[in-house]
Amino acid sequence: MAMDIMVPDVVFKTRKEIDTEPGFIWYDLTSQEIFTGKRVALFALPGAFTPTCSSTHLPGYEMEYDNLLSKGIDEVYCLSVNDTFVMNNWMAHQDIKKVKALPDGAGLFSRQMGFLVDKTNIGFGMRSWRYSMIVNDGVVEKMWVEPGVSDNAQGDPFEVSDAYTMLEYLNEDD
Repeated sequence: MAMDIMVPDVVFKTRKEIDTEPGFIWYDLTSQEIFTGKRVALFALPGAFTPTCSSTHLPGYEMEYDNLLSKGIDEVYCLSVNDTFVMNNWMAHQDIKKVKALPDGAGLFSRQMGFLVDKTNIGFGMRSWRYSMIVNDGVVEKMWVEPGVSDNAQGDPFEVSDAYTMLEYLNEDD
């Protein structure tokens, strides 16, 4: 059952590798391109190269990528309020081959979703709260939000936005 929440209409500034000079091109990836006509798993986290994001959150989705696709998911995206250079380098450093990076460098998507939080107290500035969701043709089907977002980012819980929680939900349809 859909939650009747539409994902924001934003442009993600991304960098794409190409085989000719200069070796990359800038590419504007839109919400419509990502979500229209697809069932997408998206998980958002506070930052590339941070401990929980690097050790558990991202690797968990990479490991379960094929299982998610086998349950009717068309694509899996990792969103963070980091620029495309940071996201691409983090994905390469983590040896991620399946999950796609979604750089929300200016925090536009996170802000419109209501999940842009101030983590200045730990030197991060504005970042995304940790959550995950399944989006079906642009509409949020199911969302898992870590506790505490209403406390303006005190702490960094990681209890419900993992790949296994999402798979449990998808397995309920079996």
